[in-house]
Amino acid sequence: MNMNILVTVDSNYLHPLKVMLKSLFMNNPKESFSIYLVHSSIPVQQLESLETFVSSEGHAFHSIQIDEDLFSEAPTLLHYTKTMYYRLLAHKVLPQNMERILYLDPDILVINPIRELYELDLEGYLYAAADHRTMPITEINKIRFNPFDLECYYNSGVLLMNLALQREEIDEKEIFEFVRKYHSKLIMPDQDIMNALYSKRIKGIDEVKYNYDARYYNIYKLKSSGEVDMDYVMNHTVFLHFCGKKKPWKKNYSGKFHSLYKHYEKITNDTIQALESIRAESINEKVF
Repeated sequence: MNMNILVTVDSNYLHPLKVMLKSLFMNNPKESFSIYLVHSSIPVQQLESLETFVSSEGHAFHSIQIDEDLFSEAPTLLHYTKTMYYRLLAHKVLPQNMERILYLDPDILVINPIRELYELDLEGYLYAAADHRTMPITEINKIRFNPFDLECYYNSGVLLMNLALQREEIDEKEIFEFVRKYHSKLIMPDQDIMNALYSKRIKGIDEVKYNYDARYYNIYKLKSSGEVDMDYVMNHTVFLHFCGKKKPWKKNYSGKFHSLYKHYEKITNDTIQALESIRAESINEKVF
C-alpha cells in the first residue's frame, strides 16, 4: 500500500528536505511513497528539481501551492506568517478522498521502517504524535497552557493525521479565534495551537522510537539505565529529530549524531550531482 507523506517548507529548507527524503527512501526500500509539498512561494525551477529528485527514486511528487486568499481571515504573529497554519489545515487542500497522511519536519533523519506507525489505528483520534516527556520543558508547557488542562504537550514534527476525521471536526475559524485570543502566549504557534485545542484527541506514540530528540542522547541513555544507547537508537528509532535552533547542516553543529547526518547528506549530494550530470548531458544532446 502506498504511503502519503506531507511536508511544508519554503526555499530555505529544500536541501534538508532532500536529505530527509533520501533517508526515508533508503530505509524503506520496498515501499511506495507519494510526497505532498504544501507551500506558498517556491519557484518553479526549484519545484522541478525536487520533483526530479523524488521521481528518480521511484516515488510520486505533488506540489500544492496555497492560494493567498485561502487563509485571508487568519491572524499572523510577529515573524510567523500564515504558513504556520499549513499543517493544521492540510486537510483542506489535500485530495478529499485521502484518509491519512504522515507529516514530517525537514530536520529529521528516517533511520528505520515507518510502516508500523503509518498503519497505526487512529479511530477516534485526530493525530498521533510523541510527547517529549523526557524533558522538563513538557511541564513548563503544561503550566503555560494551564486553562486547557493539558495531560501532555505533543511535538508536531512527526504527525500521523486522520484526515477524514479532521475534515469533520477541525474548524479553521476556531483556530483563528484562538490565535487572536491567546497570541501573547504562543511561542511555537502551530504546535501550541494543536496542543491547546486538540491535545485530548491526539494518540500518544513512543518518543524514543518515533520522535527522538537528537540533542538529548545522554539524557535518554541515563533515564533508561543505559538501555537506550547508540546501538538501541540505530536499531529501534525510526525518526531522529534535530530539534532546536542548531541544525546539522550548518557549520557550527557538533551534536552526537552529526556524523550520521553528514553521511546521509553526502549520499544526497551525490544523487543530486548525478541528476544534474544527466540533465546537462540531455541538454547537450539536444543542442548538438
